[in-house]
Amino acid sequence: MLKAKVAAHLILVNGRNEILMLRRFNTGFKDGEYGLVAGHVEDGESLKSAMIREAREEASIVLSPDEMEVVGVIPSLFDEYVYFFLSVDGWRGDAKNMEPDKCDDMRWFHLGDLPENTVSYIRQAIGNYV
Repeated sequence: MLKAKVAAHLILVNGRNEILMLRRFNTGFKDGEYGLVAGHVEDGESLKSAMIREAREEASIVLSPDEMEVVGVIPSLFDEYVYFFLSVDGWRGDAKNMEPDKCDDMRWFHLGDLPENTVSYIRQAIGNYV
């Protein structure tokens, strides 16, 4: 029986209608392309708990589970993953790159002007969100 792996992705949009994106670097998957704060959901961990952990580890921001909601699900075309997308109404802290060994750029992009080199399924999820 195939057991799908789960990854959580954060759709973090500021008051200027900009989304926080990270350019992948030295990860072995989609390096050089922009994605979102994201990570694997560990055994026994909820989607929201994983997203809270990843946001802190990757971007030094603090999320509240009460302000998060699942806004999209995409089954992977590459492997056995299912990608969940969560949005959040608010957060604490200023986003900064906490993993320069895995991300060589982190910045805000207007939702209507995503970088050309955005991971395809990420672009699809953002398009579905807006």
